[in-house]
Parts: sequence; structure tokens; C-alpha cells
Amino acid sequence: MQDKEQAGIVFNVQKYSLHDGAGIRTMVFLKGCPLRCAWCSNPESQRPQPERAFNRYKCLSPAVCGYCIPACPRSCIFDIEGLLAIDHAGCSGCLLCARACPTGAMTVYGATRTVAEVLDLVEQDAVFYARSGGGMTLSGGEAMQQPDFAVALLREARRRHVNTVLETCGHCDGDALEEACRHLDSLLFDIKHLSTDTHKEGTGVGNERILENFLRVCAAFPSLPIIVRTPVIPGFNDTEADIRAIARFLPKRANLVHELLPYHRMGQAKYEFLGRAFPMGGAQLADGTLNRLRSVALAR
Repeated sequence: MQDKEQAGIVFNVQKYSLHDGAGIRTMVFLKGCPLRCAWCSNPESQRPQPERAFNRYKCLSPAVCGYCIPACPRSCIFDIEGLLAIDHAGCSGCLLCARACPTGAMTVYGATRTVAEVLDLVEQDAVFYARSGGGMTLSGGEAMQQPDFAVALLREARRRHVNTVLETCGHCDGDALEEACRHLDSLLFDIKHLSTDTHKEGTGVGNERILENFLRVCAAFPSLPIIVRTPVIPGFNDTEADIRAIARFLPKRANLVHELLPYHRMGQAKYEFLGRAFPMGGAQLADGTLNRLRSVALAR
């Protein structure tokens, strides 16, 4: 199969991104992630398959519309006192309700796209990439959860002279990650915590594989620019000791940067759309914490 015919599941293509690699970029978000970070701002990315979401603010009400109710073969959608209610546990994921919805209140996160279809969208903004040094960034979820698709996208993008960046959590097959790195202009690599026990508490998995893959990539690709990203999360890694441990772990090389990202709750509404509770509640960083920890990271 040619790379351009390879297919995968994409849940968003976001144009004009300015924070995920050099210049103006198009972000391609792939479905599936091995982590379950409590602070995840893209919960729709976690499960590998397309999934239904419901935005009650767009719903016309069962009295006015109600097309989704008979569309559900499992009778998981109800009219309760004039409002739409969903039995999320009983949902089979058939997505027939979303197809029946005329307003977009019921929608689907994730669709099968080929490499050619994705890159045709990406290349629509080629003029902006040429002027700014931008290009395509693969993200997720975890892009390397779909390794064949991700590598095919990167390889075909390079054939089309599109600058390529991969954002990864590092919890993936090391051979596949190496193959992806051969087709990158730069790499964004998340390192969230140095304690494997704490990492598992916050993300659902330990960090051994992540750190092993990071060191492997550093050794195999000494010329590849790497930005190590650490999201600063209240109660998880927001102490000087946490950040200092990560900073001291990183190899000293001119083309490696350690970047701390601020905690935010911008994805909180998506949890409601998916029928899930937001794990972080009202947690927030204390004033001044991020700037103080950025000084610690720079001191490595």
C-alpha cells in the first residue's frame, strides 16, 4: 500500500496553530491514547474509536425535534421532563443518533481519513508555512497509537516538502517512534514526572517506557531539535523538587529546550459532552507558581 492510501482515525484538523512547533502550523489530531491524564484537555482523543458527543446547548428539545430518540437501537436516549437524557453506559457506539441529529447537538469525534485526504487539507495553507517556517504537527491523543498511519503521514509530508513535527507522550513502541523521527524536523516530547509511582497515579501508567524512549531518541538523533514539555499540574508536579528532577534528567545539548506549560481547564466542557466527570474539579495553580518553576527549569 502506498503511503497516501494509508488510513487512520483523525478527530480534528486545526489550522493556524502558533504554539506547537515553528511558524504557522496545521495540527492533525489522531485518536487513541495509552494515558488517562486527570487533566487531559482532549478527552475525546483517548478512546481509539469514533465516539458520540452531546452538546445540550444545541439541542432543540425532544418536543421540537427528537429524531435521535427512535434512531437509537438500544433505546438509550430518553425524553425526561422535556429534556434529552442519555444512558451512556448502555450506548453501543453505533453513532446512528448523530446521523439523525439535524442541529449538531449530537456529533461524532473521529473519522477515518487517508494520508492523501489529510495532507490535501494541510497543503491548503502552504503559503503560510513558506512565509513563517511552519508546517504540520501530529498530535492526539497519542499519534504513535496509530504508528503506521502516523509514519505514513510524516513520510508523505516530507515528500511534499511540508515541515513536520510530532508531539508524543513517549509511551509507545520504540521502533515505531524511531521510524517517525527519521521524518521529522523537530520533536515535542512530554515528560510529566520522574517518579514512576506518581506518574502512574496521575496518568494511569508508569514512566519507565517513556524515559527509555526519550533517551533512545536522544542517542539515535543527536541533530534532531527536541522540545521537552512539562505541563505543570496542581498537586501532581507543581513543586520545585518535581521540576528540578526533570530538568536534571535531561541531557545537555544545544538543540534541546525544556518548556513548562500552564495548567488550564479549557477542555472541561468536552467531558460533559461525553457524559464524563471532569477529574480535576476546581484545582488551580497558586499565583506565581509557573514563573517560579520556569526559573528552576532554566537553572538546569
